[in-house]
Amino acid sequence: MPMIQTRDTTRLYVKTLGEGRPVLLIHGWPLSADSWDPVMMALAREGYRAIAYDRRGFGRSDQPAKGYNYDTFSDDLADVMAATGVTRDAVLVGFSMGGGEIARYMSRHRGKGVSQAALVSSVVPYMLQTQDNPKGVPDAVFQEMTQGMKSDFRHFFKGFFKDFYGIGMMSHPVSDEELEWAWMTAMQAGQYATLQSAAAFAYTDFRPDLAHFTVPTLVIHGTADKTVPIEATAHQVAEKVPSAELIAYEGEPHAVFATQTERLIDDLLNFLAGRKAETRQEIVDAVTAGSLAESPL
Repeated sequence: MPMIQTRDTTRLYVKTLGEGRPVLLIHGWPLSADSWDPVMMALAREGYRAIAYDRRGFGRSDQPAKGYNYDTFSDDLADVMAATGVTRDAVLVGFSMGGGEIARYMSRHRGKGVSQAALVSSVVPYMLQTQDNPKGVPDAVFQEMTQGMKSDFRHFFKGFFKDFYGIGMMSHPVSDEELEWAWMTAMQAGQYATLQSAAAFAYTDFRPDLAHFTVPTLVIHGTADKTVPIEATAHQVAEKVPSAELIAYEGEPHAVFATQTERLIDDLLNFLAGRKAETRQEIVDAVTAGSLAESPL
């Protein structure tokens, strides 16, 4: 590696770090596997094998003229798992668009080899506002995004990342360098791939896939997410998936991997170890009070 070939001969860039139980990390739109770097390093330190890859059309992967739909994306995930020797006790972690790969993998591939799943700021189960999905995003918003990307692709993402990271008049939770990295990474992707993938996450209905989440599932979402509203996504998963545990990050935007990196790492490690969020908080409170000062978290 770092390149593996999928069933339709598309080459995907894959990187791994650490040894142990496999945790596959699926990045969001329009970034790359590098958005997971701090999480990968933390997982490796804790004895896990972290695996991340660039989605087709993005980062260092090929930019084919086809395959920008969730059936193919889930097949790509299956092919990455096969190429890296992941056959059992795997954890799938998907950010934003990456949650869709997990949902479709759980249904289309029957969740083969997966024992836990985590949806972070995820688009699952359905982004589009319809009569039976009133809390979704109006189609006019997606049409405006599409027009913006078509008319001036590079300019569009300068504005897009402000909401993505929660930048406002009184709020600047990430550095200018983080914003520059995100823009430069988005520019690695093909315009066609970016447009097609945006349509995929905007219009794919994952509600039928929810019944296939039969493993413990962690849902993390910022309450101030303007990119993927929590009411249409995380709240619906928590309501409809019996095995789901929702942790809402109060006041946080979409990009919690950057704005709440350490908290996200802690919550993921806690989940991997089988501890509930409230149990983790009890430990933190005890350490703060001094009663467990000598005990490692």
